Amino acid sequence: MADDTAVPGSPTGGPAVPPRVFPWLVMYTVGRLSIWALLTLILWMAGLDFFSGLLFGLLLSLPVAYVVLRPSRDRLTEALAARSMARQAAKEDLRNRLSGE
Repeated sequence: MADDTAVPGSPTGGPAVPPRVFPWLVMYTVGRLSIWALLTLILWMAGLDFFSGLLFGLLLSLPVAYVVLRPSRDRLTEALAARSMARQAAKEDLRNRLSGE
């Protein structure tokens, strides 16, 4: 039974190493927290009390982070998809070797 799914390959002909997910995850998380902290600080300087500043900062940071952090989010999504494809290919390879094909 032939498998028609494309498996990414390395320049040497072997399977490609999936990109690292952790650095992109850290960058995206730090970016989200930084945007929230900056907006909260701006709201506190504008005169909002502590709790209201935290809540409105969180609410305002959602659309801002969606727009500003799009490149990081796209890279993180690509890395997760590549890692998933590599895991599926490795799992299929293991199944084939265990079944004797």
